[in-house]
Amino acid sequence: MRTQQRVVVVGAGVGGLASALLLAHGGFDVTVVERAAGPGGKLRAGAVAGLAVDAGPTVFTMPWVFEAIFAEAGATLADWLTLKPAAVLARHAWGPGERLDLLANPDAAAGAIAAFAGPAEADGYRRFCARARSVYETLAPAFIAAQRPSLPELVRRVGPTRLGDLWRITPFRSLWSALGDHFRDPRLRQLFGRYATYCGSSPFSAPATLMLVAHVEQAGVYTVEGGMERIAHALATLAASSGARFRYGEHVDEILVARGAAGGVRLASGERIEADAVVFNGDAAALGAGLLGLAARRGAGPARPARRSLSAVTWLMAAETAGFPLSRHTVFFSGDSPREFRDLAGGRTPADPTVYVCAQDRGAVDDGAPRGPERLLCLVNAPPAGDVRDAASWEVDACEERVLTRLAASGLTIRRSAGASLATTPSDFAARYPGAGGALYGEASHGWMASFRRPASRSPIPGLYLAGGSVHPGPGLPMAAMSGRLAAQALMADRASMRLWSRAATPGGTSTASAMTAGTR
Repeated sequence: MRTQQRVVVVGAGVGGLASALLLAHGGFDVTVVERAAGPGGKLRAGAVAGLAVDAGPTVFTMPWVFEAIFAEAGATLADWLTLKPAAVLARHAWGPGERLDLLANPDAAAGAIAAFAGPAEADGYRRFCARARSVYETLAPAFIAAQRPSLPELVRRVGPTRLGDLWRITPFRSLWSALGDHFRDPRLRQLFGRYATYCGSSPFSAPATLMLVAHVEQAGVYTVEGGMERIAHALATLAASSGARFRYGEHVDEILVARGAAGGVRLASGERIEADAVVFNGDAAALGAGLLGLAARRGAGPARPARRSLSAVTWLMAAETAGFPLSRHTVFFSGDSPREFRDLAGGRTPADPTVYVCAQDRGAVDDGAPRGPERLLCLVNAPPAGDVRDAASWEVDACEERVLTRLAASGLTIRRSAGASLATTPSDFAARYPGAGGALYGEASHGWMASFRRPASRSPIPGLYLAGGSVHPGPGLPMAAMSGRLAAQALMADRASMRLWSRAATPGGTSTASAMTAGTR
């Protein structure tokens, strides 16, 4: 007689991997189905000139999220990953001679800001840091780690004694507006406004609560020895050692729904994998668009292209650089930030883009350029229209020319040999991650209600759970991992409730769900 509960996890991104690991360790019979050849989802590497270059997330923060997941699976994060803290969080450039390093040490950072923009701006930075910490401390336990992100629940969790704190995090103002309380220098507003793009949003529309990212970064930005893909491989290996089975190179055509509940999946090959529950680790918009079957559409709200987060055009390179001292993470800012985001809102790649460069052979400590070609990821934001424009229409060569012009404004030149560059457009992202038109972060965090609109881990379909950056608590590696943990916790709690209900039922009589069961949907 079968005693294990069967779970299919659709997608081996970080959220799906976290769910698979915790469920397998908890005694569930777990099968992970992933269309790619290996784990990671957006956490991937591309091959350029024989070198592996991180092509997705490049920043590792909030290690305590991963430490908790590994600990719950009976493991220790430090035994699986080697992390090195960065002394320079990022280098920022605006033009000739305009350069500022944001340092990990807050006092040193304030000193650098004072030298760059004056002592008043350094005082503003200190006030900004205190405010960012307050936002984080208010939202971390009450919202980020909560199962159901609703305003009444947030107020309840914060409690009556801290309602003032909830008001002071100014959720009704834009990030750009709130930054004006602390910085008069427009370059510093650009620098800290960029935190909105971490979740694919505009600083002119995203809520001021996103300043919490500043506190997260001050708590530590790390490099991962061996590349970011090591995170995914560590999670997948540990999940497999706990009994999870991985089926790579297989595509799920449909999430099966029978008698109103999720009951497994059907693969493109026609094979059916029956299950007691399904965890979907893809963009929730794919569900709403019916890409996983019509019956599964009500598992997430309808896809709304107008609410999509940003996409990107990226270049992976093996190149030699000169003229500017790159750090591990360097941002070259647009000369006209309002126009940049107007272009994006209008469906255009920016005429003068902000360019992010990750120099992946530079160490966590700013130790200079390597000899010979180095591995680079260059990224500019782009509109999420990959499902309505083909790859050729993105005019990659013209976009690249604008990128090189922006880099040259600060003196940086990049020299590549033939075949040592690989471009990816929103159309490519749309093909790789269906349902979102190339949007990389689910819905944009525009307006104070945006975070409450993200789907929760429990979908409206019993037995179907959601994980990944498009669901609560949001995008980014730690948040995606947290979503997988929340999905696993919800699934295990629901199954435990069902077992309690079954044992409490009176043979031959009429059963009623317990309060615990009734409160899980």
